[in-house]
Amino acid sequence: MIASVSGTVTALGPLSAVVEVGGVGLLVQCTPATLASLRVGEPASLATTLVVRETELTLYGFAMPDERDVFEVLQSAAGVGPKLAQAVLGVHDPDTVRRAVAEEDLNALTRVPGIGRKGAQRIVLDLRDRLGPPRGPAAVPGPRAGAQARAGSPGEHGPGGTVAASVREALGGLGYSAREAEDAVARALAALADPPLADPAGDTPAGDTPAGDAVSEAAIPVAEPDAATLLRGSLAVLRR
Repeated sequence: MIASVSGTVTALGPLSAVVEVGGVGLLVQCTPATLASLRVGEPASLATTLVVRETELTLYGFAMPDERDVFEVLQSAAGVGPKLAQAVLGVHDPDTVRRAVAEEDLNALTRVPGIGRKGAQRIVLDLRDRLGPPRGPAAVPGPRAGAQARAGSPGEHGPGGTVAASVREALGGLGYSAREAEDAVARALAALADPPLADPAGDTPAGDTPAGDAVSEAAIPVAEPDAATLLRGSLAVLRR
């Protein structure tokens, strides 16, 4: 078993990263949260597990060993393979998975694409004594904790270009339909493009803002989101 890899990130894709270790580039399948923490050209250390199939060897990587451990336990449930286990961790962090199983929260489990109510019941039945209790406080609802924005080049790709296409592809890899992915990306782009409301407690009341300043503020272009930011926003839309 390959328990971890450490090296330089040489490439990032919607669903995977290439980490160069000793002159060899290893293709590692990762969750969106893990991918968002990586940067091309920078060192990275991932907890990994090697899934062996008759015709392929697939390396899965995670930012934290706890994610890898839950990934492996999930596959012991009937009907859960590595791709579905990865999809679960693409939607929920490890403690949320533990909490959902311990509390028999079928609604949380069925938020994962590919898991229906019967599948969620089977996961609860098979894993209730294997995952253990949550190790931390209840997670705050919203985008997955720990997903740090990956450095990108805002403006390099337009909202309808490569960044959005990559995010749609990543969502498809998690099991969402093309229509769900397209709708989520569009809604996330709209939400990110909305300027924040003026602070009502600010020093300058809205009515006292000089016209010239208002024009200047309106003329400031809104930076286009990078892939990691757009992906987190799209996942937040899909979890509502």
